[in-house]
Amino acid sequence: MASNEKKKRFRKVAASLADLAGEEYTQALCASRAWLTNEKIDVLQALANQKVDFFPGDFQQRLLSLLPQVGRECCKPLKQSARGAASNEFQSHTHKPSSPLSGLGYFRVGENGCLHLISKSEHYHAPLGHSFPGYRLLEHARRLGIPNATHNNTRGHITRRLEEELVRTAAGLSSGDASGLNRLLESKSKSALNRVLNLETGSLAAEAALKMVLNRFYRSQPGAAQPKYYGRLPVLLVLGDDQGDLKANYHGTTFLTQLMRGMWPDFLESLETNQQVLIRAVRPNHLADLDGAFDAYEQGAYKIAGFFHELVMMNYGALTLNKSYVRRLYALCKQHDVPTIVDEIQTCIWSPDIFMHREYGVKPTFLAVGKGIPGGEYPASRILFSSEMDTLPQFGALVTNGQEEISSLAYLITMRWAEKNSDLIRDAGDYYQEKLNELASRSSNIIQKIEGKRHLAGIVFNDLKAAQSFTSCLNRMGMDISVQTYKDGCPPVALTKLPLIMEYQAVDFIIQHMEEAIRTING
Repeated sequence: MASNEKKKRFRKVAASLADLAGEEYTQALCASRAWLTNEKIDVLQALANQKVDFFPGDFQQRLLSLLPQVGRECCKPLKQSARGAASNEFQSHTHKPSSPLSGLGYFRVGENGCLHLISKSEHYHAPLGHSFPGYRLLEHARRLGIPNATHNNTRGHITRRLEEELVRTAAGLSSGDASGLNRLLESKSKSALNRVLNLETGSLAAEAALKMVLNRFYRSQPGAAQPKYYGRLPVLLVLGDDQGDLKANYHGTTFLTQLMRGMWPDFLESLETNQQVLIRAVRPNHLADLDGAFDAYEQGAYKIAGFFHELVMMNYGALTLNKSYVRRLYALCKQHDVPTIVDEIQTCIWSPDIFMHREYGVKPTFLAVGKGIPGGEYPASRILFSSEMDTLPQFGALVTNGQEEISSLAYLITMRWAEKNSDLIRDAGDYYQEKLNELASRSSNIIQKIEGKRHLAGIVFNDLKAAQSFTSCLNRMGMDISVQTYKDGCPPVALTKLPLIMEYQAVDFIIQHMEEAIRTING
């Protein structure tokens, strides 16, 4: 990459609450607040129209200036840390020294008083790091009295505005294309994502999609019409590991989605024995597996109910689906009336197109998004789907706390900054991937290859011992990076998921420390 390209800076994005939610809304908001509190309406209106610089230059410079301090003690450790009362498993995996005292950008100060680099974006909660200045608009919203607590029947203007933005960006419509958005919202096309359910977690988003695909086989409540595929045995297809086992995928922690990754084997066996549902895995990037699954289960008593998949399998060594595989998958599903469920809980917002499925040129039936987009400010997920799948009753997949106005505003802030900086996000991510590939080629004695896409990267090692030595070394240097050891058969991979606000200097810093870790391993 040319030196002048490396000097590119993120574009200035500044917006007010009125810019994101609309002038008419904020005028009504301020009038109602003034009446409730007896405050002067002009003061409230000034706050509603006050622009906030989402990522000011001095903030960026402060982050860069802190890079040399990573791994060093910057304040006194917390000596009397709470014990907690978690389950045995959580207690055994808790690492108090890294638990947060404070955070800024892509840094976290741990209870040990040391500065940590959050190279996994706090497990993909924080794509814009900690204390992102753009989230000051959330404080403005609270000051103006926007209620966060609401209900499904009283979804607020900001939440409904977000629903429109999610539909628009998933379709690739340009900002301000009101006529295109209206046509999309009215579309009856099977490939038009124009419905949104607001939920709390990615698990609930994936389960909502699961409920809707099973609703084509089983009635969701008494008195409902007979489903389209009533009487046929639903078969759920998921991505497996390289051996064809279920354990590689991850679509949440609800009971049914845990079945899809091989948990509760006795219960799953009972379901299959009693011909209630079958769950089958296909190996990622194996075209023969795809064809074989459709040949086996699109006939007779069987019917494929849906295909659940990720695009970058961050819970399986960052294995990335190739385009030919994905397009064949979607062609087969379209041919056989099989809903596609793309789980972008991991990848959404990390793509320059906001949603990574757009880079593959496919149109899913369901799109699960969340967690990262509200930037760690609130737990909030969404499931987008086509009007054809809009079959559940009101209480079929809702949660009371899914409609919070301020969490929806956090979505809008993140999306506004990411959309305005999409080309720079792409460039920085490509630069990181390029540097990782160069590192791998220089270290082929211990590194097998690089998996993942841009910021979402997996460093695949030749053996587990080397991977663990690599991450342990980097952890001592203050970098938050880990190797997957909790799944049987998972390749020895060190995972990173860089925050989108990282510039080239930060990428160079990370690569330099990785090289130092490799030198340590090589002796």
